[in-house]
Amino acid sequence: MKKYAFFIFIFISTFTSCSLDSTGPGDFYLEVIPIDSVEIPEYFVYGESYEIFITYTKLNSCYYFNDFIYEIDNNQRTIAVVNTVYDNGSNTCEGEPEGVTVHFDFLVNGNNTYVFKFYQGEDDNGEDQYYVIEVPVIDGRGISDGAVKN
Repeated sequence: MKKYAFFIFIFISTFTSCSLDSTGPGDFYLEVIPIDSVEIPEYFVYGESYEIFITYTKLNSCYYFNDFIYEIDNNQRTIAVVNTVYDNGSNTCEGEPEGVTVHFDFLVNGNNTYVFKFYQGEDDNGEDQYYVIEVPVIDGRGISDGAVKN
C-alpha cells in the first residue's frame, strides 16, 4: 500500500508542479548581497543580547531583504545578507542603488572572544571576501550603570 501511495504522490507531483523555466510575473530568485558596513559593539557582556546592524546596497526596486545566512562554528559566526529579487521579465525595476540597514539580535552565551565574518563579495579570482571582526566577551559584574558613592 505504501508503494502505491508513493507512486501516486510522484505522479501527481509530476503533472501539477510548476515549471522552473517560466518567466511570467511573480518569478523570483534569491541572491547573496555583499555587506558594506557593520555596527557592532567593541565588546560583549556575557548573558546580554545585542542588535547588530548591517548595511548593504539594494540595487533597485526589484530587490527586497529576505534573511541572513548565518553559520556557526564554535565561536565563529559567518554572516551574509540574502535578498529576494523579483524578475517580472519586462525589466521594469526602478530606482538607483541605495543603502539599506537591517539588523539581527545576538545573544552572548559564551565566554570566549567571538569572531564575526561578514560576507563582502568575491575578489577577481572568485574567492569569497569577508570583513572579520573579533569581539571579546567580558564578565558584566564589573560594569555598572552608575557609580554608587558612600
